[in-house]
Amino acid sequence: MLKKALPIFLVIIAIIVYILLSLRYSIDKQNISYILDKFVLALESEIKNDKMDALKMAIALSKNGALVDTLENEDEDLGYKILSGITQEIKNYTQKDIKVQVLTRDYHIFARSWDDIYTGMPLEDFRSDLQYFSSHNTPRTSIETGRMLSIKTTVPVYRDKTLLGFVEIISFFDSITSFFKKIGVDLYVLMDDKYYDIAVFMQNNETVDKYIMANRNYNHNNIDLLRKIDFKELKVNRAITLDDDYVFCENIKNGNSESIGLFVFVLTKRYLEYFKEENDETSFFINFTKKALYDVVRDEQNDVRVKEFEDIKSLMTIKDEMPVNMQNEYIKLGYEKLNEYTKEELIELILEQKIIKKVDGKIK
Repeated sequence: MLKKALPIFLVIIAIIVYILLSLRYSIDKQNISYILDKFVLALESEIKNDKMDALKMAIALSKNGALVDTLENEDEDLGYKILSGITQEIKNYTQKDIKVQVLTRDYHIFARSWDDIYTGMPLEDFRSDLQYFSSHNTPRTSIETGRMLSIKTTVPVYRDKTLLGFVEIISFFDSITSFFKKIGVDLYVLMDDKYYDIAVFMQNNETVDKYIMANRNYNHNNIDLLRKIDFKELKVNRAITLDDDYVFCENIKNGNSESIGLFVFVLTKRYLEYFKEENDETSFFINFTKKALYDVVRDEQNDVRVKEFEDIKSLMTIKDEMPVNMQNEYIKLGYEKLNEYTKEELIELILEQKIIKKVDGKIK
């Protein structure tokens, strides 16, 4: 009887082991998919922030009277001095190295903040994205190829409705790469090598398979690992395991939604547990951006608090807690509430407030 039962028992054990392994594989796959989604979300957020910062600066520069004058008067030397002076001041006070260039309306280099070597050089052959402005007069910010792959933010410059040229902020991927480094993730920005001929400033960069490395501050220790990757498999599955690492990827798309390369993330397996708390939707965000999350939550809470107060007395209880970016809305709402009061009620309100006056001098 025991001999007959033993094979059945072994089959049952084998089935249980198979089910457990399958379940483990399914859970791991879900975790990896979850982590990739969060990496992409973080990446998109960082790129969006870079674009918005660049757009604000480009718009401001497009309204700079002195800079517009140099473009109208075709004074490239003065244009270079103005741009280099502005960006140097920004670097002195913020430690940010910003690249700004001004183009003529014919897409020739007029002036650049970092050198005055290429003045007059036409860019149309390198920059297909500039064709956008043949039918649009609005700013454009997108990841584009060119002599280097970068985030290009381009704003038209007008004087009296006449197009004079363009102000352009060029952002590379250094800050985004550093952002991911801080959370234990190595980011690689890989441009498809079909753009090799136009990417003249990237032709000596490191290559991996059919891709050219675009970011400059990447972790060199993973180059051998990247060269082992089957990129066809990676693009299909979006995530693979290789040696002791997980490798994830996301397409790089330009302003026309064309795929021009890959963002590749490398995460050491021992860090996986740090990111995969899928049941706690905030845990991942707390890991990589505590301050950003705090700022968002704080501003949303303050916004709700301001809107929910129905009278000026309640509103005054939070006046000392308002952050700078909420003060305009606070003052606006205060004016609206004050307009609802009669003169007598306003006098009564003032008398109810504690007034503290600082008096300097000695008590005699």
